[in-house]
Amino acid sequence: MLKEFKKFIVSENLFSPKEKILLAVSGGMDSVVMTELFRLTGYTYGIVHCNFQLRDEESEKDEIFVASLAKRNKVPFYTKRFQTAQIAEIKGISIQMAARELRYNWFREILQKENYSYVATAHHLDDQVETFFINLMRSTGIAGFHGILPKQGNVIRPMLFTNRKNIDNFARDNSISYREDKSNDETKYLRNKIRHEILPVLQEIHPDFAHHMTENILRIREVETIFREALGKKRKKIVKKEKEITRISISEIKKLNPAGTYLFEFLSPFGFNISQVKDLLKTLDKTSGKILLSPTHRLIKDRENIIITPKKDGASDSETSQHFMISEHTATLKKPLKLTFQKQKKNKDFSIDPSPMMAFLDMKKLHFPLLLRKWQHGDLFYPFGRNHRKKLSDYFIDEKFSLLEKENTWVLCCMEDIIWVVGHRIDNRFRITAKTKEVLNIRLTK
Repeated sequence: MLKEFKKFIVSENLFSPKEKILLAVSGGMDSVVMTELFRLTGYTYGIVHCNFQLRDEESEKDEIFVASLAKRNKVPFYTKRFQTAQIAEIKGISIQMAARELRYNWFREILQKENYSYVATAHHLDDQVETFFINLMRSTGIAGFHGILPKQGNVIRPMLFTNRKNIDNFARDNSISYREDKSNDETKYLRNKIRHEILPVLQEIHPDFAHHMTENILRIREVETIFREALGKKRKKIVKKEKEITRISISEIKKLNPAGTYLFEFLSPFGFNISQVKDLLKTLDKTSGKILLSPTHRLIKDRENIIITPKKDGASDSETSQHFMISEHTATLKKPLKLTFQKQKKNKDFSIDPSPMMAFLDMKKLHFPLLLRKWQHGDLFYPFGRNHRKKLSDYFIDEKFSLLEKENTWVLCCMEDIIWVVGHRIDNRFRITAKTKEVLNIRLTK
């Protein structure tokens, strides 16, 4: 087993012998055997243990056992206790999800602070098959069927070369002691139900089932590599990103076959699920306005594009509902927009920059303080070059504003009048004329 362990590390390029590896050790058979294999190979490692405080006295005994193992092996030991159940309740997520989030966040902290290259978990081939069936019952796309990857970011799984039976034999043959987690025998958790009730039946029907299933997962992983390469070419052509805004061309999506699969793969990295994608597909030929939310992003279906932006936190939402006062002596404004204000005489050297990012206003017509706010339904102004009033909402339609552009439009006001639709058009009443003597020059910086 030791020879296969070393061979797997080399073949999968998990790490080099010079690198420090952090071993995630629960105290159970799998992680303790992994620790023993690291000890026998002479690799440099430390041990980390998470006490999730979910099993009362048993959790305390697990921590003591792993601490003793680290001391016996003369390696660094890191441990931390988490209020897992309380955190899961506060966040409204499962205990398993909370535990996963807590441990990997903490692992990353240790890796950086203590200069470890990777954290190693003791997932093996049986875990691989169980994960496949868990994902089979979820809408994960092809990524859910490649199983557990040997190397993913700064996480490695050096035990994926073997199965639970071989690990058990190694532990018995080498008189390795470990902690038994009785919760592994309970079937209230999905993984345990698959392990104890579904896989034994499949193994009985086909004795080589586990081996063949592992081979199938490997083939799927290879197919996914080809799929990702082809997908990447399409994504480069169709999905455009500019700062925090991502746009996906609707006309290009409609040319693809199968459009739903492509769209799911484009949207899933932003947290959107297959049900949302199916719902969105039905609206591609309909009017704009469809809005979808994921845990992290917001999607707007506009006329020509699907527009994705990060969700704004509470502070940002609060900020956009406020009014920002600008005095006559204000030189710069940093939030919510980057604006600079400069007064200048209208002399023979004066010239107007036609850029929509600039506003040149007649100082004599202004009354301070000015007011910067988000536009509101019912807003009216006189677009530059016109002598009649227009609803701002109609102006948006004429100028083909996207929903996202409308939502992010700010207006600069003088008393009750809009003087500049910021970044777009000034109000005709405040323009510079032959009689203008002093100009307020306002610049918007992205």
